[in-house]
Amino acid sequence: MRLQEIDRVQTITKKEFLSNYFKPQKPVVIEQFIEDWPAYSKWNLDYMAKVAGDKEVPLYDDRPVTHEDGFNEPHAKMLMSEYIDLLKTAPTKYRIFLWNILKEVPELQKDFTYPDFGIRLMKGLPMLFFGGEDSHTFMHYDIDLANIFHFHFHGKKEIILFDQQQNDYLYKIPHSLITREDIDFSNPDYSKWPALKKAEGYKTHLNHGEVLYMPEGYWHYMKYVTPGFSMSLRAIARNPKNLAKAVYNVIWMRHYDNFMRRRKGQAWIDWKNEQAVERTQANLEVI
Repeated sequence: MRLQEIDRVQTITKKEFLSNYFKPQKPVVIEQFIEDWPAYSKWNLDYMAKVAGDKEVPLYDDRPVTHEDGFNEPHAKMLMSEYIDLLKTAPTKYRIFLWNILKEVPELQKDFTYPDFGIRLMKGLPMLFFGGEDSHTFMHYDIDLANIFHFHFHGKKEIILFDQQQNDYLYKIPHSLITREDIDFSNPDYSKWPALKKAEGYKTHLNHGEVLYMPEGYWHYMKYVTPGFSMSLRAIARNPKNLAKAVYNVIWMRHYDNFMRRRKGQAWIDWKNEQAVERTQANLEVI
């Protein structure tokens, strides 16, 4: 893969962000932006266990999707206190994905403010993401193709990004938001996945207190180098094409995929995985 380092800036003004990154839809890491948030000094695993330890949380791992899985259906559930104990004592593949802190622990909202980047953020959807050492997300993009600001706390995280122009090379699964789940994007096997050699993207590592801006519809792979967690704030897609795709995903795609899983079972999942390879290979031959 042809990966370049994501731009890094210590601080940034609203004007600089809009002109240098939002308008050209280019990712950036802002290293010093949230030092005045109480969350900057308070948010760690112990604090989360203290304020949310009695909450049951949905957990996901890296097992392949089967026809029995619903769209974004968790693989397990656990009390937050138990999950954090697990993170601190042993490597685990379990991750928390899209956990709404406003809904579950409203008092955590007092620890941060909504920054003014020059675009309107959706204030009802601050989401937390947790992961154990070496756990990772599949390469995917978000169903709403939103602009995402990813604030990292506790630990270190590896990030790989691609824009939607790279779809022909990524072995995208049809009728879904993910690539082939058996691709290790941190160490890809090019003999098995040759199209990846043509994919042009970005990479970085996030540390405590750093903010990553991911433009609309960007594919993202995230691997927890150490146990840790992040919070994402989002703004709706502005590009009409991306906005239309987001509406299609929410209203039609996810329901159609669930219907086909119920109707055809594992054969539907197997067909989609085969199509990801066949379509990518066909694109590669044309190119």
